[in-house]
Amino acid sequence: MSVLLSLGAILAFIGVALGAFGAHALKDKFPEPRYEQIWNTAVQYQMYHALGIVLVGILSMDALMGSSSLLLWAGILMLAGIVFFSGSLYILAVTGVKKLGAITPIGGLLFLVAWILLFIAGF
Repeated sequence: MSVLLSLGAILAFIGVALGAFGAHALKDKFPEPRYEQIWNTAVQYQMYHALGIVLVGILSMDALMGSSSLLLWAGILMLAGIVFFSGSLYILAVTGVKKLGAITPIGGLLFLVAWILLFIAGF
């Protein structure tokens, strides 16, 4: 489960880098001004869930929590949520292809299920 801790840290690093990239390198390159906010939303949710993955990794090392399969699935679903939710928003923000917005809710659903699994693992 230390893999989850490392993965979360890498995703947080990438989130910070993408936030800076969006604020500086892409500032005047978004198809429309509102796409900058879409980019920022993607970064924000990536950071929340990268930290969630770090939390899951730490909890999985705890003797009381053990290596619960619920924790593992929570981490996997958070990762998948980042790919679907943030990934689709990153691409939407730079391309303006609105059809990608249909993928974003899948990522949101994955995030919700991941947090529910973490809640259940706490019992």
